[in-house]
Amino acid sequence: MNRSFLALVSAVGSLLLTACGGPGSGDDCDEPGSFICQESVLALECRSGKWRQLPCRGPLGCRESDEAVRCDTSGNGPGDACAASAEGRGLCRQDGKAILECREGILVETASCTSCVVEDTEVSCQP
Repeated sequence: MNRSFLALVSAVGSLLLTACGGPGSGDDCDEPGSFICQESVLALECRSGKWRQLPCRGPLGCRESDEAVRCDTSGNGPGDACAASAEGRGLCRQDGKAILECREGILVETASCTSCVVEDTEVSCQP
């Protein structure tokens, strides 16, 4: 067989597996607070009976290990969705010039600064 045929078969197979794969955003779910990786940079959270997309824009993306899902949100920005477990918690904006806080499921900018610092679970802005 030639290489282009093998590449085509592989691509079609991947598309079929993706189409037949797991749940998608908006699909029903019955385990609140559970997560799955939908893509390498996208997680799904079961919230209010529906799967909801959560971007994982940090360099580690979305990964599953030891029955846990890890979503690197360090590259996320204002307006991105955030997990129910992150409600009220903050992180530094990617450029380090602001604090972002998870409010009602969305990251919002709550403070501007010259340097955002994270120590343990405490996020603060340096003037």
